[in-house]
Formats: sequence, structure tokens, C-alpha cells
Amino acid sequence: MEEHQEKTAGLVQVYTGNGKGKSTAAFGLALRAAGCGMRTAIVQFMKKGEWYGEIEAFKLLPLVDIYSYGGDRFLRKGDPPDQQNLDMAAAALRKAKELMTDPGLDILILDELNNAVYFDLITEEQALELVRHKPTELELVITGRNATESLISAADLVTEMREIKHPYQHGVRARKGIEY
Repeated sequence: MEEHQEKTAGLVQVYTGNGKGKSTAAFGLALRAAGCGMRTAIVQFMKKGEWYGEIEAFKLLPLVDIYSYGGDRFLRKGDPPDQQNLDMAAAALRKAKELMTDPGLDILILDELNNAVYFDLITEEQALELVRHKPTELELVITGRNATESLISAADLVTEMREIKHPYQHGVRARKGIEY
């Protein structure tokens, strides 16, 4: 394995849209980075630490750490967030801030941060504060539907995943190893 070169300025990437693949793309980046000897941390907003394929896979990669924070209740827009979901989002936000201070970290993925803002679990200002306080060398990746215009404007790279066709429209449920 080739040693990675000195750190360069990291970018802010946003993967958003209603199509499948936002988290998957971010996790692919973590995999690629691990192959290059780079350290990645993933903070999952709104995802319980239950069984997900990515959590099990990242246990096998010592250069990738994953932290999951989510409540028991499924959220719908317009419903007031319950205290458990608010507490979990606050814990995820604290973890993200803590990880940003680690000088040995190359990439920080904030999985579903966009949705945490959309569901009023954290404020848009709190999300933008993470972007503004990103260390120069750190690559910051933000995923989730419903990215705000302000987060899109603050990013260096924005990819929109657009759903054209999805098997769930025909009753196909989420499949182990593919969707979770």
C-alpha cells in the first residue's frame, strides 16, 4: 500500500436528493480512503445502532469508525420531534464536533445530517456551524434528502441522487445487504 501524501485542503461534499445511494456513495468514499491508509469517521444521525450491513462491514476496517444515533420513533414531517430523537441528534452533533478536533482524521461523514435538519432535530445554523468550523485538511461529507439551499451553497461539491424508478414502487421491500 502506498503511503498517502501530505494532507491538502479538504472539501465539503453534499449528497442529497430523493434517489437511493447517498449513504452508499459516502461509504464507498470511506472504503476507498481506507485502501489509501486514510482514517474516516462516520456519524449517523437518525439511525439506531441496530443491525445495518455497513456497521458490520466497518467493524472489519480498522481505519473507519462508525457512530449511530437514532430514536425508536419514525419521524414524519410536521410531527413535533420527541425528546428521545432530540437527545440522540444532540449527542450525534456533539460527537461530530469532537471528531472534528481529531488531527489524525482525514474524512468525517455526517450521514443523514440533512434529514436531521429537515425534521427539526438540529437547526440549519448548527449544521452550517459544522461546515464553517471544519478544519482545513478535513474532508466533510454530508448526506441525506432535503439539503437546504444554505448547505448546498456552503458546499464545494453537491451531488443530487434523483429517483427515476425504484423497486419499492412495486412492493419490493428493503433487502439485506442492498438497502440495509
